[in-house]
This record gives sequence, structure tokens and C-alpha cells, in this order.
Amino acid sequence: MPNRLIALAIAALGASSAIATADDPYVWLEEASSDRAIDWVKAENAKTVAVLEGDARYADIHAKALAIASARDRIPEPGFRAGRLYNFWQDAEHARGIWRSATLEQYRRDAPHWQNVLDLDALATQEHANWYWKGAECLQPSERRCLLSLSDGGEDAVTVREFDLTARRFVGHGFQLPAGKQEAAWIDRDHLLVARDWGPGTMTTSGYPFVAKILERGRPLESAHEVFRGKAAEVGVEVARLDDGSGHQALLILRNIACFENEIYLLVGGAPRRLALPLKAEIAGLAADRLLIKLNETWSAEGHDFPSGCLISLELPAAAAEPAQLRPVLVYAPAARESVGSVGATHSKVILTLLRNVKGRVVIFSPAPNRAWTQQELSLPDNAAVDIVATDPHSERAFLDLQGFLTPPGLWLVDATTRARARIKSLPARFDAAGATVEQFEARSSDGTLIPYFVVHPAVIKLDGQNPTVLYAYGGFQISETPSYLDTIGKLWLEKGGVFVLANIRGGGEFGPAWHEAGLKTHRQIIYDDFAAVARDLIARHITSPRRLGIQGGSNGGLLMGVEFTQHPELWNAVDIQVPLLDMLRFEKIDAGSSWVGEYGSVSNPDEAAFLARISPYSNIRRGEHYPEPLIWTTAKDDRVGPQHARKFAARLAEYGIPYLFYEVIEGGHAAGANIDETAHTDALEMTYFTRKLMDR
Repeated sequence: MPNRLIALAIAALGASSAIATADDPYVWLEEASSDRAIDWVKAENAKTVAVLEGDARYADIHAKALAIASARDRIPEPGFRAGRLYNFWQDAEHARGIWRSATLEQYRRDAPHWQNVLDLDALATQEHANWYWKGAECLQPSERRCLLSLSDGGEDAVTVREFDLTARRFVGHGFQLPAGKQEAAWIDRDHLLVARDWGPGTMTTSGYPFVAKILERGRPLESAHEVFRGKAAEVGVEVARLDDGSGHQALLILRNIACFENEIYLLVGGAPRRLALPLKAEIAGLAADRLLIKLNETWSAEGHDFPSGCLISLELPAAAAEPAQLRPVLVYAPAARESVGSVGATHSKVILTLLRNVKGRVVIFSPAPNRAWTQQELSLPDNAAVDIVATDPHSERAFLDLQGFLTPPGLWLVDATTRARARIKSLPARFDAAGATVEQFEARSSDGTLIPYFVVHPAVIKLDGQNPTVLYAYGGFQISETPSYLDTIGKLWLEKGGVFVLANIRGGGEFGPAWHEAGLKTHRQIIYDDFAAVARDLIARHITSPRRLGIQGGSNGGLLMGVEFTQHPELWNAVDIQVPLLDMLRFEKIDAGSSWVGEYGSVSNPDEAAFLARISPYSNIRRGEHYPEPLIWTTAKDDRVGPQHARKFAARLAEYGIPYLFYEVIEGGHAAGANIDETAHTDALEMTYFTRKLMDR
């Protein structure tokens, strides 16, 4: 490892602040809100805005992006609560949004009659606050009392406040938890299970709580009774409550030891009891008094071998009584080219989505005698991505979302018992897809593995290497990328003759845990090789060429973009780096970075430090190298990855005289913006950038 990289690795460990200052002159940009850093951001934003908004095509691109983002004919996503459907909605008149409700009968109409429950714009004005919606948890079974999570500007830290759903107002002298990264779960009407910042020594190095306490109504925070304590060096502690349709409940404490390793505890009689599950297991739900568990590693128990990637169940009473002697039952084991997706429970059924060669399927399970399950596949249109939108634990109804690259989302109402299904809402087409088609190809990576990818392109396409193409991927954290409707990209890119490509590289979950684990820590180079292999395959097929090829990715995908920018600058002419990690020698010191050691490794491990030094984009920019001019953007309110990575990367490029564009959204958390206007503006900047770089008109 070069001497400079050794010094940076030592600095990342915090061993020498002097070395950090000497070898990293941009540490001051890690002070996210300092006057000096903000002044730098404003100056960079002004330069980028002048270039992109100054482009003659920007105004039209922005107008179309804003029209799509603020369209009133979007499908209002429903959730079942207290016998009604609830929806959180944003439009041009409600930038922060409104929480509203309707009956199912009303919702099925083209123009539902909505009852407003909470207007966040009005609340923000009334309280002189910058509130943004982060969700609600309501106390079963009545669901009248809810815990609302509100964020200041869109960051992950939230304020939790008790809300009366029937009266449509906050509860006077109700539960209220000051802002912070926290979670709260109802125990009963007068008690909460809370994991939060309780004062010095209660937050992990990642910035998450590791102490859970029981808080009683009307009592101050300092009176809360501690029931669980993790360790500061771990990721953190989460709390949750699960309810099924028969009145059973499970109070859970999840001890996140590392990024993908958890201890799962049931709170029984006010005391935590650890379930003897493998560390790579996650709770998927509660149905018919049975806990549903997804396994991300193989496990032998009760004389049976359960494969990695499968779904199992545990009878809740038996698990609570004997948590060290579990009797698991297999619900579903995916085949070689399958992976388990989302899980939802109705009153008596379990709905499971699957990916089969990155295409969606749905299976419905029913509890059977002797702890067993029966299954039936639900017939739905083929070649679509399927997601569970909502399930009702008090009936057999569920909402599913079906969509494809060229097929607008459709909301399907399903009866899990009869398997009757009907599409009750469809998003109007946002672009003309009549002349487009989708193909799935495979590229051979550096180790011979075939990497699937989708190409969305004009049906009549010249294979001359001159097609402007945007290649997108994520490649991390076992997150699967599936065919989703290309509304904005369709309008602003496909309609102009552009090509869009989605690569299902390793690191994701498209083919289960093994697909993810192939690229963990020091094996991560294979992820970057997969992506480059797809690019080369596109070029070999003469779909595009380096002159016409642009790439895009965010968060972990932003790291992917940074690596591809430094490792293969010759392959692309545009690189869109979104809310990225880029300084992999200091990522553990920035915001929630240390919580991802299970994914990336740690500079405290010499082998992992050496690997991180080899791939860290910030450390591998080379003077005198010809790079494509990247667009690097982030958000000031991102308290997960943090804006520091993008800032420092841009500053290093400036130092080396390498052209770049940098933009920092003022609000929005770990996303493109906190409201419709900000999101549309960011989309327009990106699409203007790609148009300038890859198209001739």
C-alpha cells in the first residue's frame, strides 16, 4: 500500500489527528454545518446551477420533471388502519404533505372523498418548524392512538408525538420524545418500549441507540426503566411490536451486533428472552400466532437443515416459553434462481413475493395442522415486479403493486383466501412507450459468472454503438433491483431515443444471500468487475460505446460510481454520483458509517484496510488522468451517509484540476429532496447533465 494511503488509514483509525490534517487537507469539509463548509457548498452550487440551469434544454426538462412529480393522478398508496385506508400525499399545494383517510368503497372511485387527518404544511407554519413525514405506528387492535415520527428537514433523526386518530389531533400531555435517532413501540396504552439517546454513554459509535427502556405515560424520560443494553461498539438496538389478526402480539428487541448479524429477543413479562436463532436471521412478520423468520445463512435445528435464503416459522407461545429450544418449520425454500422478497400477513394467510430470474411472483401460504403450511401461487401478469403495498390483519385483503419498465404501476386488491384479484387503480402512462421494448441479457464477469441485466431501448435500434445509454446499478446490502416503471427517465430519456440499462450485479439480493455475500468486504472487487463486465457487454453488442455511455448510482451505488470513475474512466463519458460514500478510509468516522463494517470491512483490520485503500475513490484519484466530468450530488440533511464524502471528493478533483459538477440539496435527508419541488429540481439537473454529455441534440 502506498505511503500516503497507509497514513490515511492510520488517520481513519483516529491514531493521529496530525497525520489526518497533513494528508487530508479537506477534513474541514466533514464539519457538515460549519460556516466555512456551507460557504464552500454555496459557491459550488452556484457554479453547477449556472452550467446546468443555463443549458437551453433545462427549462423544458425541469417543467416535465415537475409535472410528473406533482401530478395529481398518481396512485395514492393505501395502508389499512382502524377499518379505513390511510394515505400520505404530497402535491404542489401540499409540499410537505397531508395524511388523509377514506373508506375502501370511496378509495375505489376515480375521485375518492378524502378526510384530512393531518396537514404537515399547516403544522409546520403553526409551529414555526420544518416538519417532514416519517411514518406512524398505531396501537392495535383499535388503532386510535398513534405514534407519529416527524423529521426536521428530512433527516433520519425524528421527533415522536402521540396522535389521536379519531379526534385528528395530537394528544394533550401525551407521549412526546425529543428529536433523535430513535424507535418506539407500543406495549399498551400507557407504556412504550423505546430505544433512543438517554444521555451520555447510550449511543453507539454509529450514532444509534443501544439502550432500550420502558416509558410510562405521564412520566419524564429520566424515569424510564431499562430492560436491555447492547454495546457502544455495535450497530445499535431496535424495538418493534408485531400483531396478528387474532389478537396475538410479540414485543421484540433486535440487537444489531454488526451490519448483518442480529440477536433477536422477545420481551416476556418485562424481561428480554433471546431466541436461539442464527445471527444472520431477520424477523419477517407474525401470522396465526407464528413468528416468520428469513434466514440469511444455513441453519440446522431439530434434526433439519434449513437453507440460506429460506422463510421459516416458529410458534410464538412455544418460542416465548422455551426460547433456547426452538422448533422451526420450513415455509418456503427458494430455488437456485429465486429469492424471497417481501412478506405480509392478512388475518389468516401469509403473502410472499418472490423473484424468479429477477421477475416477480406471489405465493399465498395457509397454516396447516402440526405447525405445517400449505401454499398456492397467485396468478398475476408475467414479466413484472411485484411488491406488497399493504395487508389487513383484520381481513383477508391485501394490496399489491405490479409494474414494469414500460408498464405503469397498477394497484391490485387481492383476497388471500379466495385468491380473487382485481386491478383497481392504474397510473396513467407518463411517456410514450409504444416504440420501446425490454430485453434481458447476461454478461460474463471476471470469474466467469453470468450477470443478468435489462436493456430498455427503442424497438428499432441501430447497433452502431451510437445509442446514448444510462447504466444503473446498486450492488450492496442484499438489496434487489427489479423492473420498475421509468416515469421520469421514460419521458426525459427514452422518448428522446435514449437507452436505459439495469444491471443485477452481485452485492444485491436478486439470487439470495449468496449473491450478496460474494461481494462482502475484501471480496468487493467482484461487484465492480460485474458492473464493468456489463458495460463491456453493452459495447460488444454495439448497443453503445464509451462516448455514449453514462452511469448512475446512489448511496452504496454512489460508491460503485466512484470506484468505476477511478478504475475505468475510459469506459464512460458521464458519471452521476448520487448521495455517495467515497472516502472509504474514513467512512467509519462519518455519520452512520461504522454501522456498515459488516458490508465493507474496517480499517482496524489490516487486510481490510489495505483493500479499502485500493478501492476508495477519494484516495485513488490520479493527477494527470483523463476522467469524464462527473456530476456529484448530495444533501445537507443526510445524517446517514453524510454530505462529507461528496464534498471532499469534489474538493480533491478541484485540487487536481479535474473538471466536475457538484450540487448539494439543502434539505431531504438521504434522498433527492424532502419535497416535490426539490426532487424535481434534482431530477432535472441529472437529466440535463446526461443530455449534455451523451446526446447531440
